[in-house]
Amino acid sequence: MNNFIYTHKSTLLRIKRFLNAMLKFDVVKYPTPELDRRIKFLKNNAVTLVLDVGANIGQYGSELRSIGYEGQIISFEPTSDAYTKLAALSKKDKKWNAFHYSLGEFDGDSEINISKNSVSSSLLNNLPQLIESAPAAAFVAKEKISVKKLDSIFNDLRKDSDTVYLKIDTQGYENMVLNGALESLKKIKIIQIEMALIPTYEGSLSFEQMIEKLTALQFKLISIESGYYKKKTGNLLEVDGVFINASLA
Repeated sequence: MNNFIYTHKSTLLRIKRFLNAMLKFDVVKYPTPELDRRIKFLKNNAVTLVLDVGANIGQYGSELRSIGYEGQIISFEPTSDAYTKLAALSKKDKKWNAFHYSLGEFDGDSEINISKNSVSSSLLNNLPQLIESAPAAAFVAKEKISVKKLDSIFNDLRKDSDTVYLKIDTQGYENMVLNGALESLKKIKIIQIEMALIPTYEGSLSFEQMIEKLTALQFKLISIESGYYKKKTGNLLEVDGVFINASLA
């Protein structure tokens, strides 16, 4: 069920907004606990710019708008099919820009594995436990993509006055995104990042390793959001961790 919700999040959000309009019901007043925390993070830290890394078709950006965030969104999506849908969605919003490349630890070209469900596409190879939990995560094709370091473009994306929230959901490739953003991270206040309790992609960092890495970079864990789980056992495979920059707090 959680895989269905994530895959169809944009459609579900459109249905929700339609029903809100018909029923005169304000969804922002009644968010889930996780979204309620995100609203507070955005407001209490006066976030003006969200970097949406691994945007797929725009689910996260749509969710931000549904909870009342009115600031700038910049999304990054390397796969062609997903980017086409993302671009069509974002161009309707004056404060939402989309770029057709991946963020990583180098500037250049690479190859990404395309999954059947689109959202599980990754520059890394997947592991059996992911397919056991979500069969539609199986890879069905490959695509050549462009990769850029956040450090190479960061100053062109933001104003000095911006308070930046960095969301990274890149299917195991999160560590490589961080490696290409070491200078930028000094100016980023909040990071929301996917972390593996059980590895699902080759070469990805574990939950403990990611916390250790971000702690060394002066980020403090302040919240956790649940993610994929094993259908047979209920065991969580991954979660989203939210970290705040201790030097900017």
